[in-house]
Amino acid sequence: MIDQAAALRRKLAMMNNKRDQTKAIAVISGKGGVGKSNVSLNFSIALSRFGKKVLLFDMDIGMGNIDILMGITAHHTIVDLFEKNLTIKELLIKGPEGIDYIAGGNGLPNLFKLDEKKSEYLMEQLQFILNEYDYVIFDMGAGMTEENVKFLLAMDEIFVITTSEPTAITDAYSAMKYICLFDQSIPLYLVVNRAENEAEGMQTLKRVKQVVLQFLVKEVNLLGVLPDDKAVQKAVSHQEPFLLYAPKALISKNLLDICKKYLDENNEQSQEKNQDTSFISKLQRFFVRGR
Repeated sequence: MIDQAAALRRKLAMMNNKRDQTKAIAVISGKGGVGKSNVSLNFSIALSRFGKKVLLFDMDIGMGNIDILMGITAHHTIVDLFEKNLTIKELLIKGPEGIDYIAGGNGLPNLFKLDEKKSEYLMEQLQFILNEYDYVIFDMGAGMTEENVKFLLAMDEIFVITTSEPTAITDAYSAMKYICLFDQSIPLYLVVNRAENEAEGMQTLKRVKQVVLQFLVKEVNLLGVLPDDKAVQKAVSHQEPFLLYAPKALISKNLLDICKKYLDENNEQSQEKNQDTSFISKLQRFFVRGR
């Protein structure tokens, strides 16, 4: 097994040399019901509209619903990678406007507690596809555990989705606090969803930013506000992303503005990554170290 792990590390190093530009983003929420998956899906589509190659990965194992939001039937899921010994490319589903998608599925108790053989196979498969994308968006399950927070630490950035409800704000803060206990440096971005109006949403953004700065000594990047738009529920009923179903709705405009703001801010920063801090290298350490 030592030889296999060494071979895997060499393969991953080759992958890093090919393309260090792939950015991994986890989308999280402290609690369910805040519209996280809808934001993940439509943000992925927005990135694609801006010319980016995107893979959307449903990590809400057993509870994922992104395929339903797209009106697509997922014939294979991440579970089939192990149970049917499929390749990861066989799991890819073509989504709207050029995005690729991998479904979460059921039957895998914990993706973050794979045995050595399965984790090495997952890493081997990931190396074949991640370097084909500009962005890989991981739509995570709600809530935090020690296992999934360690997976989050492999990400380049984390998007936190909340609403203006006190319970959602409290849970979002708790999630950020838990992440910061492990790594204070990982970039955090905040989006307020389902705001009654822009003023309420901005007030929530600023309040959370202030609290996180005061108590966690951590800067949070404020991405923007998405309104509580009736177009979203109609889009869900029609099983179509709201960017496609209601392109002129306020939420669609705001989502595109958020995406443009994010890309503009990232273009101002250096895109060069140290090989030891790239997503695939950190993910490798998560799965391989200590085995």
